[in-house]
Amino acid sequence: MKQPIILVAEDESLIALDLCDTVETAGYAVDGPFEDISSAMLSFQKHKPDLAILDVQLSDGNVFPLAEQLMAEDVPVIFHSGQYGIEDVGDRFPTACALSKPCPPANIIDSVQQVLARD
Repeated sequence: MKQPIILVAEDESLIALDLCDTVETAGYAVDGPFEDISSAMLSFQKHKPDLAILDVQLSDGNVFPLAEQLMAEDVPVIFHSGQYGIEDVGDRFPTACALSKPCPPANIIDSVQQVLARD
């Protein structure tokens, strides 16, 4: 069985490195981190990930258009945000998972495992 690939889009470098390390330590392959929507979109167009963890606000804007494209291609999304409430994301994306920053690594991995188990 191939290792699931998780796309990580986060523009705060320390959080991005911590998130990637958490995901890799749990045994997943990481694509990223990407600090802007255009880089994440380019990577997604080249290689479809199994899941995406997205900060809602990246350096070049709001990530919702990217999330919509990922979901249209059946890529589940976990939103990871310090600016948007879980309710705000849930209203727009009722099937997506949303985590508030700061989020303990164990909660991130639990969410990743739950989302991947749905597919």
